[in-house]
Amino acid sequence: MSFWEKNNEILQRQYPGLLEELSSQTDALAPEDVKIETAASGEPSLCVKGIYVHSQRDPVREGQRLVQAAASAADAPTVILGFGLGYAAQAAAELGQIIIIVEKYGNLLLRAFELRDFSDFLCKNRIIFVIGGSGDGIINALSIAGELEEKNSSGSEKPCVIRNRALVDLDKEWYGAVEEKIRTWSMKDDVNAATLKRFGKRWVRNFSRNMSAIRDYPGISRLENLAAEIDTEDASSDIPVFLAAAGPSLDKTAPLLREIHRRCIVVAVDTNLRFFLKNGCPPDFVLTVDPQFWNSRHLDRCICEKTVLVAESAVYPPVLNLPFKKIFLCGSLFPFGMFIEKQVDPKGRLGAGGSVATTAWDFARSLGGREIWIAGLDLAFPALKTHFRGARFEENSNSNSDRFKPVETWVVRALRDGFPFKAPCASGGQVLTDRRLSLYAAWFESQFSKYPQIRNFGIFQEGLAITGLNAADVQSFLALPERREEIDRRLESAFSKVDAEFKNPEETRKRTERYEQAVCVLTRGLENIKNAAEEGEAAARQAMKRELNPSQQNKVIKDFDEITRRITDSEVKEVAGFLFPSVEDEKDANPFRAYVKTSLKLFSSLSQAVEFNLTYLKR
Repeated sequence: MSFWEKNNEILQRQYPGLLEELSSQTDALAPEDVKIETAASGEPSLCVKGIYVHSQRDPVREGQRLVQAAASAADAPTVILGFGLGYAAQAAAELGQIIIIVEKYGNLLLRAFELRDFSDFLCKNRIIFVIGGSGDGIINALSIAGELEEKNSSGSEKPCVIRNRALVDLDKEWYGAVEEKIRTWSMKDDVNAATLKRFGKRWVRNFSRNMSAIRDYPGISRLENLAAEIDTEDASSDIPVFLAAAGPSLDKTAPLLREIHRRCIVVAVDTNLRFFLKNGCPPDFVLTVDPQFWNSRHLDRCICEKTVLVAESAVYPPVLNLPFKKIFLCGSLFPFGMFIEKQVDPKGRLGAGGSVATTAWDFARSLGGREIWIAGLDLAFPALKTHFRGARFEENSNSNSDRFKPVETWVVRALRDGFPFKAPCASGGQVLTDRRLSLYAAWFESQFSKYPQIRNFGIFQEGLAITGLNAADVQSFLALPERREEIDRRLESAFSKVDAEFKNPEETRKRTERYEQAVCVLTRGLENIKNAAEEGEAAARQAMKRELNPSQQNKVIKDFDEITRRITDSEVKEVAGFLFPSVEDEKDANPFRAYVKTSLKLFSSLSQAVEFNLTYLKR
């Protein structure tokens, strides 16, 4: 059986549709551009457009050296930029990592399958292919790899990138765009760590005051498929959802708000609620998830009896006392809230891409409609504007400006501090964006590809080009039928059903019992972890004061192992570790003393983190 026959059989079975995708690629290398030679080692080598892609001496060894030079964490996915004849990819696969193959030319990959035996490589490894096009598939590939990582490890490692320099240099612009998307995606862990460091304690403080809201308010899971017509496959029967983000282009929707209201379920973010109210058209839902006091100011003096609030349980506490029509909670974003919810009443998770707009889109998706119309999702600074006119940010800069710090100073800071750069604009040309906003764009691209059954349409697009957000004009939107009576009827029916079920006296009693039990379990579990950590801290301090013989050292190690086991076996360990800072290993010429020093820092830091949680839990 030839190499092609063996590879083809596996590809048809394990990677359905891949061969068809490779064969249909319009961007292909001409036959005369591809030359196959035999290396000194006897393996085939490749020459593209006169440039050797692999070693002419030993391409297998060269692939191994490339992987060794790019050594990464065992759990990190490996991205191969430029597959060539697959030597580096095979070497990387031997480490057991997830492999993402990025290759511009599908016919080059087909040629590799003809020349070499990839049967073991294809059968035994988790391989994701990103072939041709604009390279945007890398975002979806990294998302899939992240999901696989989470099932098998911590899922927190950044991807390792291995470049075939010859192929990358031949198509610098194409591979450069892919690498920029990889860098943007890799930023998410840094952003999450920075967010935890900045807001972790605020989340705990807020949640301790809002904790009973989990008992008292229903979750957004009870609104799932509100917009869907369950009994038909016809997408036109679904009610479309209109999502309003807070970018500068939102201003252009002001004259259309009443038409939007007649045709769609309207979902807004907290940043632009006052925009809707100012124009006399309150949205059906508004989302808020940020725990900061200043974020709650977006809702100041907003009369919103016709709008339903969707909030995360750690928002700034007064927000939950505002006069909204109803309040629903989305799933908590951190372990403290997750633990209580799991025990009492799961609310329904929403995606968290770092911006309230990402969470709002996921809420719109959960409503079940197959069309989401979006405005204000610029993720850029068109005409050097940061937000829609009248946003709270603009009001703050106006009110705080003076002769020495005019409004322009605030605008320049907003544009400068996020590391700005030019990127493709949705309407053509380029537009100014920054690293943070491009990270949000990567999140949207990932979600759009994850839910291909949902069609996303952008109107008045002036910002960053986002793959999966289809441009649409106003006339296309106005062609949608008016359905406000049906929308109101569905909303009221859903709310009545939720009230009947959630506020049922017997269900309320049971939920109260679960809540009280959950708080007791959480308090007791945290106290046990704190006691264990303090015990470990005391033992470490004692060990530091004495010169111990090998037998005594072994006993200390066993004691530490037992204390650690008690902590890791606790059902509330994630809550305890939420505020736990990263601790670097201590250095010491004596390995045992270095181990004890590190253990002392670990136990001491854990004790302090748990004490902070307990202080607010017991208030």
